[in-house]
Amino acid sequence: MATINFIGGEKGGVGKSVTARLLAQYYIDHEMGFQGFDTDRSHQSFKRFYEGFASNVLVDSFEGLDQIIDTLESNPNANLIVDLAAQTSAPLALWIKEANLLDLLQSMGVVVNFWHVMDDGKDSVELLAKLTNSYGVGPNYILVQNKGRGVNFNILHQSESLKNAITLGALLVEIPKLYESTMRKIDESNMSFWRAMNHQNAEGALSLIDRQRVKIWLKACYEVLGGLPIHTENVEVIEINESQEKVPQ
Repeated sequence: MATINFIGGEKGGVGKSVTARLLAQYYIDHEMGFQGFDTDRSHQSFKRFYEGFASNVLVDSFEGLDQIIDTLESNPNANLIVDLAAQTSAPLALWIKEANLLDLLQSMGVVVNFWHVMDDGKDSVELLAKLTNSYGVGPNYILVQNKGRGVNFNILHQSESLKNAITLGALLVEIPKLYESTMRKIDESNMSFWRAMNHQNAEGALSLIDRQRVKIWLKACYEVLGGLPIHTENVEVIEINESQEKVPQ
């Protein structure tokens, strides 16, 4: 069956789009088909880096968000990635509750993952509480400590927000930091992570040492992603028919 990954965090600048891009590359490298949705009106970084795999969707329009469910109806084995822009939690929650969507997706056998991407500030902790209060028991919560946006997550670890999330079965993971200069070069060249590792002669190509850094970083990230409920092996009640996708060049 299908998985749907809402990559959020509500704050700007915590690494939501990087996480969406990372998950997209994971699906590609493991030959699992996916469809992406980019909700950012201004930057559209997910669509820019993975053109051909992602399309725009407007979260302040039910008709726009309905495209996500239309995709599931036409392809019940789809893996979906929804890159949520900052301050989109309210319209998303309204859309989900208006149609009793979580119950519908459960009846369809769809695995629903809410990713909460965090920096090490207090705001991310408070926003986590709002997320779990909104949806309660049912979906999976994947809490991402983004080491590229913070070093000390003690505020999170000592919080009631985390304790409550854990009681709901939340999974706490850590995404390591990619060397800042290397990530900046990738972003400036609009490269997928695959292209960053493999293209040596293209415009904006990374140096040998930067390509090696990306390779090591992706390996570490994939070890984290491999333990999450995003594919068949980790979702026992779900059967995903995997389809191959081309690698973005």
